[in-house]
Amino acid sequence: EMAAALTREGGEDAFRRLFRFYRQRDASDLRGVVDFSAPGGQVFRSQLSISSVSDQDAYKAGLQPVSQWKAYGLSGYPGFIFIPNPFLPGCQRHWVKQCLKLYPENPNVCNLDLHMAPEKTTDLWGQSKEQLRRKGSSKWEPRSLLEKLRWVTLGYHYNWDTKRYSANHHTPFPSDLAFLSEQVAAACGFRGFQAQAGILNYYHFDSSLGIHVDESELDHSRPLLSFSFGQSSIFLLGGLKREEAPTAMFMHSGDIMVMSGFSRLLYHAVPRVLPNPEGTALPSCLDQALSSDLPVGSVIEHSSDEDWQVCAKYLQSSRINMTIRQVLAEGQKFPEESGTNGRGQAPSEDSCHENSKAKRHKPNTV
Repeated sequence: EMAAALTREGGEDAFRRLFRFYRQRDASDLRGVVDFSAPGGQVFRSQLSISSVSDQDAYKAGLQPVSQWKAYGLSGYPGFIFIPNPFLPGCQRHWVKQCLKLYPENPNVCNLDLHMAPEKTTDLWGQSKEQLRRKGSSKWEPRSLLEKLRWVTLGYHYNWDTKRYSANHHTPFPSDLAFLSEQVAAACGFRGFQAQAGILNYYHFDSSLGIHVDESELDHSRPLLSFSFGQSSIFLLGGLKREEAPTAMFMHSGDIMVMSGFSRLLYHAVPRVLPNPEGTALPSCLDQALSSDLPVGSVIEHSSDEDWQVCAKYLQSSRINMTIRQVLAEGQKFPEESGTNGRGQAPSEDSCHENSKAKRHKPNTV
């Protein structure tokens, strides 16, 4: 009722008021949050382009055949598509391991690079895995470097300072993630999507993502793809203006969200990370083992038990989100720009996520 009243009020701070409501409220008061596992109300079934992705290519990306996916839209949000976990058993583990072990490594860029000497940020996984594996439940234990990870950029590296991408700060985009993204985009009607930039966000139970719009890409005709793994969260999807009250929805492990068309430039935020609704340390979809017979050409790799133990320990209190974008239209180039190293500064509240305690006392700390 409280959330509904805040939604009806509208006005300049409607989004901010709901952001604070869901950030501070008790976990028991989440009646106004849309749950796509039990759709109804403003939720409707959305059609996918089943013929655009062969079953073989879906399998190679670690996905079920598109004919078996469920996809939903939200009334009032044309171009928004929500796909509850379409991953094959065990395949989410690959993306979690890549986000923790491979993608944070050079030449990709992470928040730790802005504060630490290059030699200190090599092999974050190797420096953290024993500490993570031994970790207990005490909040007072020192955090490993992996637990201090807040974001990683891929492909065209987003500059948090200028809020731009540039031609002179680009590294190869991971081929496995590009393949996954291309299949999901094609299934949603966007054949020829090119994964050119990625921002990976690493959340803990005290993290949030400020209110913002993803508008730095030069081509807005291509969708924004969002993949979530680990603990759950509340996602707020608003309007074209800050004063429009948002709709709250749950995002669980394996869920995919596509923002396209009208919904591509809407304000959105993540006020809160929540324990997964099953009440277990990890959602059951992450307990499933990978099939031993992966198809030829699969981008999915088997994770060793040792590696997965580290990932599982990390995810007990964390959520990982990958957002993938096409920056340039076919044949488009960046405008000429004055010399810049493209490195950027630490992100502001509204561009990346914040730790409420760190933000109050030590801005831009790792």
